[in-house]
Amino acid sequence: MSTAATNPPEVRAVERQGLDVIAESDRKGTPRGLFWPWFAANISVLGLSYGSFVLGFGISLAQATIVSVIGVVFSFLLCGVVAIAGKRGSAPTMVLSRAAFGVRGNRVPSFLSWVLTVGWETSLAALAVLATSTVFTELGWDGGVLTKVVALIVVAALIVGAGIAGFDVIMRLQTVITVVTAVLTVVYIVLAAPTIDFAALGALPSGSGQNVIGALVLVMTGFGLGWVNAAADYSRYLPRNASTGGVVGWTTFGGALAPAVLVVIGVMLAGSSPDLNDAIGADPIGALTTVLPVWFLIPFAIVAILGLVGGAVLDIYSSGLALLSVGVKISRPAAAGVDGVIMVAGAVYVAFFAQDFISPFQAFLVTLGVPIAAWAGIFVADVLLRRRAYAEAELDDRRGRYGDVRWLPIALVVLGTVLGWGLVTNTYGVPAWLNWQGYLLGPFGLGGREGPWAYANLGVLVALVVGFLGTLLFARGSIRRQEALGTPEALRTPEALRTPDDLR
Repeated sequence: MSTAATNPPEVRAVERQGLDVIAESDRKGTPRGLFWPWFAANISVLGLSYGSFVLGFGISLAQATIVSVIGVVFSFLLCGVVAIAGKRGSAPTMVLSRAAFGVRGNRVPSFLSWVLTVGWETSLAALAVLATSTVFTELGWDGGVLTKVVALIVVAALIVGAGIAGFDVIMRLQTVITVVTAVLTVVYIVLAAPTIDFAALGALPSGSGQNVIGALVLVMTGFGLGWVNAAADYSRYLPRNASTGGVVGWTTFGGALAPAVLVVIGVMLAGSSPDLNDAIGADPIGALTTVLPVWFLIPFAIVAILGLVGGAVLDIYSSGLALLSVGVKISRPAAAGVDGVIMVAGAVYVAFFAQDFISPFQAFLVTLGVPIAAWAGIFVADVLLRRRAYAEAELDDRRGRYGDVRWLPIALVVLGTVLGWGLVTNTYGVPAWLNWQGYLLGPFGLGGREGPWAYANLGVLVALVVGFLGTLLFARGSIRRQEALGTPEALRTPEALRTPDDLR
C-alpha cells in the first residue's frame, strides 16, 4: 500500500487510487460533504415503490410508517458507524475489514460484498431501462426494444463512466444529481398527492407482529444494509481530525433523509390504489407514471433515471474496490469496467426477458442480506471496540498484527448465515431454487415454512446479532493484543488517535 505522496490535492479525471491508503496530502473535505453522495444515492423514486413492498406484508398505515422510518434510520446508522473506520484508516471498507478477518480471511466478506454491490447496480440499471420504456409508452411513443437498447446504452455509459473516473468525478456528479433529483421529486409528490385516499388508508387492516418485523427487515435490507459494506469508501478521504460524530451524523442523515420520506409517501400512494399497488410489482418505477399528468412524464423520466444512476454509480465504485479486495490483480478503473460488463448483462436479462421484477429482487435482498448482516454486526462491533488508529501498512501484510486468517469472525459469519437462512423464506417462491430456505422454522417451533413467522425474515436480525454479540464477547482480547503492539510513528498524532469514544 502506498502512503506517500508529494503532489497537492487535485480533481482527477480518472482516480488511480485502488486499495491504497489515502495519503495525508490527498485527504480533504469535512463530514458535511458526506451528505451529498449519500443523499444522491438514495433520493431515487424507487423509495416510493418500497411503500408497496411494505404494504405487501399486510400491515396498516401507522405500522408501515413506523417500520419505514425506524428501518431506514437504524440501517443507515450502521453505515455511519462503519464510516468511522474510513476516516480513521483512510482505506476502503473491505480493506479495513482485514483488521477483523485477517488479510486473506477477509476475501470471504469481500466476495459477498462484491456480489451484493454488483447485484444492486444491475437492479438499478435495469429499473432505469424499464422506467424509460414505460414513460415512452405513456407518451404514445415506441417503448419497445429499440428504446430499451438506447436507454441501456445511455444508462450504462453514465454508470460505468463515473465508476471508472472515480472519487472526484463521482462527488461532483452526485452533487448535481442531488439538486436536480430533489427538486423534481418534490414536484412529483405535489402532483401525486391528490390521488391519496385517506379513507382507503384508514381502512387498511393492522398486521401481526411477525408481519411488522418482516416489513422492518425488508426496509433495512433495501436501504442501509445494502450500503453498509461500502460505507467507509467515501469517508476515507476525510482528514484524520474530522469529527467522528460528524461522520456518523452526516452519513446517517444523508442516507436516511430521502428514503424515510419517500417510503411513507409510497405507502400512502400504494394504499390508495390497488391497481397502482399491483403494477409496481412488475415495473416499480414505470408504474408510478400512472398518477402523473402527461406534461410531467419527461421530467419524471429524468428524475427516475438520475436517481437510479446516482445509486448505481456508488455501487459500481464500491464493487470495483470489493473485487480488488477479493484478490483480483487489476487496476481500480479496470475492475469498475469488469463490473460494468456484468451489470449490462444482468440488466439485459431483467429488462428484456424477466417476467417479474419484485419477486427475484426481494429474494436477492433477503438472501444476501443474511451474510451481509452477520458481517455488519462483526465490523460495527470491531469499530466500537478499537481505541487506536489502524496500522495501515499492515493491512496487507499477512505476517503483521492483523494476521492471515482470523477464524472467529469467519465462524460468526458462517453461524449467522446458517441460522439466518434457516429463519427466512423466499416470499414469492421465485426463483424456486431458493425454496430450501426456512429449514429452521419448524425445528425452532415457529410454525414451519407456512407458519406465522415464515415471512418475518427473522434470520437477518439473528445474523446481525450473532455477528455483533459474538465479536463483543470474544474478540475484545485479540483487538487489545493488536493495539498493544503500538501505533506506528506516522500515525502518532492527536487527530489520528480519535476513536469511537468521541461520539458525543
